[in-house]
Amino acid sequence: MSTDTLTLALSKGRIFDETLPLLRAAGIEVLEDPQTSRKLILPTNRPGVRVVLVRATDVPTYVEHGGADLGVCGKDTLIEHAAAWGGSAHVGLYEPLDLGIARCRMSVAVPAEFDYARAVRQGARLRVATKYVAIAREFFAAKGVHVDLIKLYGSMELAPLTGLADAIVDLVSTGNTLKANRLVEVERIMDISSRLVVRPASLKVKGALIRPLLDAFAQALGHAAPQP
Repeated sequence: MSTDTLTLALSKGRIFDETLPLLRAAGIEVLEDPQTSRKLILPTNRPGVRVVLVRATDVPTYVEHGGADLGVCGKDTLIEHAAAWGGSAHVGLYEPLDLGIARCRMSVAVPAEFDYARAVRQGARLRVATKYVAIAREFFAAKGVHVDLIKLYGSMELAPLTGLADAIVDLVSTGNTLKANRLVEVERIMDISSRLVVRPASLKVKGALIRPLLDAFAQALGHAAPQP
């Protein structure tokens, strides 16, 4: 990868939209709209800075393995990525800033008629559908609740409605989707926000490009400049 080009990995949607003001604070404008452009690499007003559009779950992989120098992704994604590769100690990512964007929460939800508290109290073995297997496994293990985890990639809300699962672990923002499907939140596992992640090798080689960006992000957020 060129030492005079900075590549930022973003996913379409809320994270992209909420990262734009931070980029503007650093004097960077993305020149094309990902909703209308067919390009996967978007130019900016800075010749040496570009944005690559990838799936949210792929952002840590692109940064870790050099497809991008830095990226923005949810804490949930980082936890699951680290678990898949043997723990955070084995993942080559520097996480300097919590950007505080794309806020939501990771929660347990069940059908309104299901007595979750009683099932847990009686030591029932629960079937739990989720995309976030590592987070769910650690949460229920810490509570001493026995679960069978069912990994899904699509709409989690469907699993309890079809009898596939007793509960789901999923991201919740407004809770409207849960209500529409007669599900209720019964436990809040953690709050989630999006983080800036940087490839340590890029920071060493391209520090003159990356550090001003980190400082501008930190200033826009009212944080102290991150120290590597």
